Amino acid sequence: MEKNLNKIHIIGSVGSGKTTLARNLSSQLRIPHYELDNVVWKKSENGDIRRTEQERDNYLSSIVQSKQWTIEGVHHKWVGESFHEADLIIFLDTPYSIRNYRIIKRFFLQKIGAEKANYIPTFQIFKRMFVWNKNYENIEKPEILNMLTEYNHKLVILKDNKEIKKLLGGERL
Repeated sequence: MEKNLNKIHIIGSVGSGKTTLARNLSSQLRIPHYELDNVVWKKSENGDIRRTEQERDNYLSSIVQSKQWTIEGVHHKWVGESFHEADLIIFLDTPYSIRNYRIIKRFFLQKIGAEKANYIPTFQIFKRMFVWNKNYENIEKPEILNMLTEYNHKLVILKDNKEIKKLLGGERL
C-alpha cells in the first residue's frame, strides 16, 4: 500500500467489513479512525442523541480538515466533503449473503459479550439490519456507485477478504 495515504474513506453496507478494515488500516498507517455513526450520534449516559445536521456537518468537517484520518460508514448523502478530500475511497462490495451471515454472527457475539457494540443489540435492531442490508443492495448501492463515478481516479472496489488482504499487504489491485 502506498505510504502517502493520509485520508481514507471506506463505504459499504452493514456487515461489509468497514469497521474491521478501517481499524486495520488505521493501525497499519498510524492514523485516526472515525465511524460516521459516531458523527451522527452523540453518546450519553441516557442513550444516544442524534446531532443536528449542522452539528453533524461541523463535526465531519473538523475531522476532514485534519491531516490524517480513516472515515468509515454507510452514509453517503452528506459526506461529499470527505469523498472530495480523501486520498483513497474504498467501496466494500461484499456479497449480500455474506453480509447477512455477518449480521447474524455479530448479533450473537454481541449478545454474549464477545464483541463490542456501539448500541444495545436488541432483536428489533437485529431485524432492522436485514431491512437496511436489503435496502442498501437494491437502492443505496446503485446510488453510491453512481455518486462515486467522479472519484474513479481514487476509488477501489473490494469484493472479498482476499482483495482486502491484498490491499493491506501492499499489493496493487
